[in-house]
Amino acid sequence: MHDNASGSWWQSAAIYELYVQSFADDGGEDGVPDGVGDLAGVQSRLPYLAKLGIDAIWFTPWYPSPLSDAGYDVADYRDIAPRFGTLAEADTLIAAAHRHGIRTIIDLVPNHCSNQHPWFQAALAAPPGSPERERFWFRPGRGPGGGQPPNNWQSRFGGPAWTRVRDGEWYLHIFAPEQPDFNWGNPEVRAEFEDILRFWFDRGVDGIRIDTAAMLTKDSSLPDLDAALAAPHPYVDRDDVHEIYRSWRAIADSYSADQYGDRVLIGEIWLADTALLARYTRPDELHTVFNFPYLTCPWDAARLRAVIDDTLAQSAPPTWVLSNHDVDRHVSRYGRADTSFDMDNRDHSQPVDLELGTRRARAAALLTMALPGAVYIYQGEELGLWEVDDIPDEKRQDPIWRRTHGADPGRDGARVPLPWSGTEPPFGFSPPHASAPPWLPQPKEWRELTVEAEDRDPASMLELYRAGLRIRREQLTSGQELSWLPAPAGVLDFDRGGMRCIANLSFAPVPLPPGLSVLLTSQPLQAGALPPASTAWLR
Repeated sequence: MHDNASGSWWQSAAIYELYVQSFADDGGEDGVPDGVGDLAGVQSRLPYLAKLGIDAIWFTPWYPSPLSDAGYDVADYRDIAPRFGTLAEADTLIAAAHRHGIRTIIDLVPNHCSNQHPWFQAALAAPPGSPERERFWFRPGRGPGGGQPPNNWQSRFGGPAWTRVRDGEWYLHIFAPEQPDFNWGNPEVRAEFEDILRFWFDRGVDGIRIDTAAMLTKDSSLPDLDAALAAPHPYVDRDDVHEIYRSWRAIADSYSADQYGDRVLIGEIWLADTALLARYTRPDELHTVFNFPYLTCPWDAARLRAVIDDTLAQSAPPTWVLSNHDVDRHVSRYGRADTSFDMDNRDHSQPVDLELGTRRARAAALLTMALPGAVYIYQGEELGLWEVDDIPDEKRQDPIWRRTHGADPGRDGARVPLPWSGTEPPFGFSPPHASAPPWLPQPKEWRELTVEAEDRDPASMLELYRAGLRIRREQLTSGQELSWLPAPAGVLDFDRGGMRCIANLSFAPVPLPPGLSVLLTSQPLQAGALPPASTAWLR
C-alpha cells in the first residue's frame, strides 16, 4: 500500500472512479470482448492505474442488473453481473489491486433495487398487506377506483413516482419504474443491508460509496409534496436516516483492525446546506461525503474560494471532485460561457470552446490536487476527455433521455468508453476480434487523447495528472492546513506546508513571487508570469 495505507488512509487518498462498462473490454460472460467493459479489462490495466498514482478505485455498480439505469437497478447485491465477469474474478481483482497498492471501493444502492430483484418479484406475487409488500412502498390509489397515484410525488427521472400493479395497488419509485424504493422502516430491509456490508467487507473491499444516501427513509404517511413546504421533506434528509448510518459505521469499524485498515463509508448526498451535510459525518456516522458544491461551482475565483472555505470550516475530512458519471465532463463545462452547473440543468445548447475548457481543466486539476483532503478523479478526466454531445438518439441509453422525451440529454455523454490506443474507434477499448462495437460511440477526434498518444508526452493531460499526483503524495500530507495569501482579483494563492499553489482565473498574466522554485505548472510560463487559466505549484 502507499504511505497512507494504515489508519485513516481515506482522509488524503486519490480515488479513481471507474465506470466499469466504459473502462476496458477484455471479455465478459463468455470471454469474448463484446463492446462492454469488464473486470478482466480492469485487471489488465491495473499497471496503468498504479502508474497514474491513485490510492483507490471506486467501482460503479458491478452487480447483476437488467440495466434500466446503467446498473443502479440491482437484481442481486451479492454477485457480479455476468457481462462483467464472476464473483471469483472480483475476488482476484480486489487482491491484485491490493498488490498494486490500490484499494477497492464499491457502489451500494440502498434506496431502491431492480424490479427483477427476488424480493420485489415476491411482493408482486403476494397480496396487498403481505409481509413481502411491506419491504417496499405499496399503497392503494386515490380517487374513483383508486385510479390516481397515492400522492403527488414525481420521479427524479420524469413522470409520476408511482406505478400501478395488476391488483390495483401502486408502488413507489423515486427514480425509474424499474427501481422500486425499499421501505427502510422495515427491519428486514435494515438487516439485509447490514449483511450485504459484511459480505463485501469479508471479501477485502475497503470502502462503500452509498448512492442517494440522504433519501433512504420516507415519511410513512406519504404526504403530498408541497412546493411551499419548508421542512421537513418527506423523503430527503430525514432525521431517521442517521440511525441507519450509525449501525453501518459500527460494522465498518469492526473491520478496521484487520490487515487492510479502515473501511470507509462515503455518502452521495446532494444538499446545498453544508450544516445539514455535516451531520452525516459525525464521528459515529459516515466517514466522508462528496463535495458537490465544489463540483458545481462556476469558474470564478471568489466563489471557488468561498466553497473551499466553507468546506474546510466543516468538521468532516474534505473531499474534492470535478466530474463523475452523472454530470457533464468539466472540460466541456469550463468551455461554456456559463460555467455554472446544476444536476437538473444540462444545457448542451451552449457552444463549447474546447481549447479554453481544456486550459481551465488543467488549472482546476492542480488547484484541486493542492487542497487538503481526498481527491476524486473520474476516469478519462486524466486524458482531457470532453462531454460527447452528439450521440445519435438511437444509441442513447440513459432513462433520463427517454423519460423526458429528449428534453434532458441525459448522462451518456460522460459515459463514453475510454480511448486507449490507435487512430480509429474503438481505440483499443475492445480488441480487434470483439463481437460488437463499443456500447456508446466514441468521437473520432479522441485519436489525439488516447493513453498511447499522451503517454510520455510532457505536455499531455495524462502526464500532468501523473506529476501532480506524485508531488501531492510526496510533499502534501493530510495534516498540512491551507493558509491563504494576499492575491489580486481573480487569483487564488495559498500555502500548504511550504508548497505554494497559485491559480490564475483572471484574464491577465500574473507575476510569480521571487525566490521560489517551480514544481509544476498547468501551462508554460510567459516571461516568468503565470498566464490566464493556469495554476502553478511552487516551493
